[in-house]
Amino acid sequence: MKHPAYPKNTDEIHLFNELRKRVNQRIEEIPENRDRYIQVKAILLPIVYFGSYFLAIFNGDKPWLYIACYIAMGLTLVLIYLNLIHEAAHSNIYKTKKFNKWILNLFDFIGANSYIWQKRHIVSHHAFPNVDGWDTDVEQSGPIKIFPHVEAKGIQKYQDKYFIFAYPFYLFNWMLVRDFRDFFDKKRVIYKAHGEAPKREKVKLILYKLFYLFYQIAIPVLFLKVSFGLAFGAWILEILVASIFALFVLLPLHPLPDNEFPVPDEHNNLPFSWLRHQLEVTNDLSNNNWFIRHVLGNFNFHVAHHLFPNYSYVYYNEITEEIENFAHENGFVYKRFPLLTALSKHYQLLKYNANNVPLKHVFEELDS
Repeated sequence: MKHPAYPKNTDEIHLFNELRKRVNQRIEEIPENRDRYIQVKAILLPIVYFGSYFLAIFNGDKPWLYIACYIAMGLTLVLIYLNLIHEAAHSNIYKTKKFNKWILNLFDFIGANSYIWQKRHIVSHHAFPNVDGWDTDVEQSGPIKIFPHVEAKGIQKYQDKYFIFAYPFYLFNWMLVRDFRDFFDKKRVIYKAHGEAPKREKVKLILYKLFYLFYQIAIPVLFLKVSFGLAFGAWILEILVASIFALFVLLPLHPLPDNEFPVPDEHNNLPFSWLRHQLEVTNDLSNNNWFIRHVLGNFNFHVAHHLFPNYSYVYYNEITEEIENFAHENGFVYKRFPLLTALSKHYQLLKYNANNVPLKHVFEELDS
């Protein structure tokens, strides 16, 4: 399967090399090794997650405590993803690849599949963000139409009305449907691009999924006399909360009407160079506080992550300053919105796409 190709722009390659030098120098001037803060989280966050689990199952006679602990697990699940899984996939937590792999494998214990997600994220999303058919993180799903150039059909014409009911099932789909489809559906991009997954990974997929459902639902019921209704209901609530929290963090960064959704031409060539592409399809958030930096993994600085994924999020504040100055100096676009504005813009995208309104037409009307 032929990958889309970025046009080679010698001037922009040279500019990015200059930006890289500025960023590297800026990071080298920081006296402390901030990655140790993530290494501390690599111990604390799993303790919080599994500690909440054990607190729940040994208090099955206290339904509200049981439910509260499962909600805490849902919130912690997303924090583990933002702070640990995502960084481990880029080998940014430890210098040793083996240790990063151990952290990445934590994903298998909390419901997802580390093997296929790393393929989706590194090889598809980072390689071709916002490109239909290639970016599996911004995927065109059945009920929701994300890419503007695709015609809305059937139920998609009403997506701006029902999305609020569909989005809370985001992680259910990821854990119980999408992972399996990417392993076994030969029509999926991951399968076409990377071929059939090793048998060992297929076995791990099934065993880990069964183990996840076993400890989440079956153990409390079979061994600790928790009612099935409470066990199943608390798990459902855990994943609903995690889905909403995850999308609250992830949706404002790519699928907005202000960002491009580049379409390859008949020769499978993309319209922008790699550098310009990352800036055109990604935006930052203007929100920047202690909670976002230290708890939510600096998700507000997403442009820095796409341009410099080899640096962990603890350096994104300084990197973003260099990127913003660079963009202004050289005529590149750099976008940053308040969180609520970005979420509102995502809703606008769903509405435009439901009505098959071309985004260029929308911006022409705004300019006039």
